[in-house]
Amino acid sequence: MSRPKSRCCISCKPECKCFIPTGLFRKKKKVAGVELFIEELEALRLKDLEGLSQKECAVKMKVSQPTFHRLLAQARGKVADAVINGKSLELNANSH
Repeated sequence: MSRPKSRCCISCKPECKCFIPTGLFRKKKKVAGVELFIEELEALRLKDLEGLSQKECAVKMKVSQPTFHRLLAQARGKVADAVINGKSLELNANSH
């Protein structure tokens, strides 16, 4: 039996829900999307925007350091996929 998931501490809510590549938006083409969960966004914010160490970030989010590292790696991979491959980035305010 798997361990129940604990809720992460999220201190910032995004103002917008989706980023769409400009060129594709103007052409009104259907754009493939990448879903970024709120925990992943918070990991990006704390590490890359605030410049905290992984240990500090994990403490703020109330998760283990390995869990924080996994969230950060997933978030960075999704953002890179969206930017490099011209996909929309859809922010999901629900936990995964």
